Amino acid sequence: MRKTGTLSRVAGRFGGNSLTRKILMSVGVLGAAASIAGLGTFASFTSTSSASQTVASGSVTIALGATGAATNRLTVNATGIVPGDTMQRSFNIANSGSQNLASVTLTSSATTSSALDTDATDGLQMVIDRCSVAWTESGTTPAFTYTCGGTTSSVIASRAVIGSAVSMSNLTVTTAGNTDYLRLTLTLPSTAGNTLQSLTSTIQYSFTGTQRAATNK
Repeated sequence: MRKTGTLSRVAGRFGGNSLTRKILMSVGVLGAAASIAGLGTFASFTSTSSASQTVASGSVTIALGATGAATNRLTVNATGIVPGDTMQRSFNIANSGSQNLASVTLTSSATTSSALDTDATDGLQMVIDRCSVAWTESGTTPAFTYTCGGTTSSVIASRAVIGSAVSMSNLTVTTAGNTDYLRLTLTLPSTAGNTLQSLTSTIQYSFTGTQRAATNK
């Protein structure tokens, strides 16, 4: 009975039941905050899986043979030509890239120009043939001639010497690693008239290999 009386006097001194309710509410808020803070300490289940892949691009490379040998006589000049003359030059083309090709084309242009290259009828005419083996070279520079010890096929039929992206057929360099043995023949037609005398043209040959068709890798 003494203790009850003491608590009543304390409660009365500090506002009675109102103070008690405030203390209980404060304790409840502190308890809720502690509960929320405690949520961050729980562990979570995770799972990770990974893979790596290497992607490498291929190469497309068309290469002429070594200049100065029978593998590339395209730099050998010719002078003093007259109607009916022919000029033969051997050269190799190799697919030294890692990929097959869809096509190979030739673009020929004149860095020094004259009617020898601009006259499509009576100017220089070009033929390119392929031998299944290396051509046999005869004669002395610049008057080389060539014979084929294997099978001959046409790569470019007779046409004017100047042309853009002219298709080259019957080649094996469409397959990576292969080499083709080719012979270029230039002819000044017998119909060439006096207007083609004492002229000079410098012909540049550019060969372009185009990649194979795209496929799924």
